[in-house]
Amino acid sequence: MTETMRSVVLDAPGPVTNLHVRELPVPEPEPGWTRIRVEAFGLNRSELHTRFGFAGDAVTYPRVLGIEATGTVDADPSGTFTPGQQVMTMMGGMGRSYDGGYAQYTCVPADQVIPFRSDLPWATLGAVPEMLQTAYGSLTVGLDARPGQTLLVRGGTSSVGMAAAVLGKRMGMTVLSTTRNAGKREALKRVGVDHVLIDDGDVARQVRELLPDGVDGAVELVGTPTLPDTLRAVRVHGTVCFTGMLSDEWIVKDFYPIGYLPSGVRLTGYSGEAENLPADVLQEFLDDVAAGRAVVPVDRVFGLDQIRDAHTLMESGGARGKLVVLPWDSRGPAVR
Repeated sequence: MTETMRSVVLDAPGPVTNLHVRELPVPEPEPGWTRIRVEAFGLNRSELHTRFGFAGDAVTYPRVLGIEATGTVDADPSGTFTPGQQVMTMMGGMGRSYDGGYAQYTCVPADQVIPFRSDLPWATLGAVPEMLQTAYGSLTVGLDARPGQTLLVRGGTSSVGMAAAVLGKRMGMTVLSTTRNAGKREALKRVGVDHVLIDDGDVARQVRELLPDGVDGAVELVGTPTLPDTLRAVRVHGTVCFTGMLSDEWIVKDFYPIGYLPSGVRLTGYSGEAENLPADVLQEFLDDVAAGRAVVPVDRVFGLDQIRDAHTLMESGGARGKLVVLPWDSRGPAVR
């Protein structure tokens, strides 16, 4: 194999110009680790936070970003996986405490590698790992969601928001999703959302016009600025799961629970790892996508040399789904 690889390196926190495509040595897997040939990786707000410098002492620089990767096993000293086997990985310190998925190869602990089998395009598969893990965990762990319930997704046109809608519909839920941009209404309808709500700051009012008692559960993806309104949209004994921070605000200042929480409404949180996405759940989801029973909301696909363009679009909030990079197709035009 080649001795070097193309990678995206963040030299220091700051603007998008701090991201550089460089040749680096191909990493060698330590005992208990697996080397993956990365065929695709998705972009995540977490990586934007790292670039902004919000990760603090958790990151040293220069650093190859990327909290997820999809591809094939290239080397596995433990023999747990077979070379060429399709796998996904995410979290576990990727892109922070060690180099992550923004590269043609990455090494990760073998226990955070999830195998799968699929003929779907790499651009589709690359969108799945963190998006599916977060949406699945928010519904199952955060909300304990059940068929027949009603679900509100606050921040519905984010990649996790769209995945949550897809999973909610697969579970037999009625899904309400928010967007601040009326032009994104059709994107939400295409993934099965039953009721699209234009976020005017008073989503609770709109929810209760449809459901006077409120929704059974809500996934909060915007952050603390919208959390009080989301809580007001939920019925007594319903649950809000705080999962995302699209607003880049995640601290509730001067939190007084009795004054902040509506009576009887529960507030939980979710932040998962690779172990929270069972291999059979991943495989079933991919099989459903292949059969047309589910969709993966990919907005745009980039080559590695377009990483600054991809980060700029993510930072703008203008994406209508997941942004994916194909590291071996480095110079091609971005495609919708």
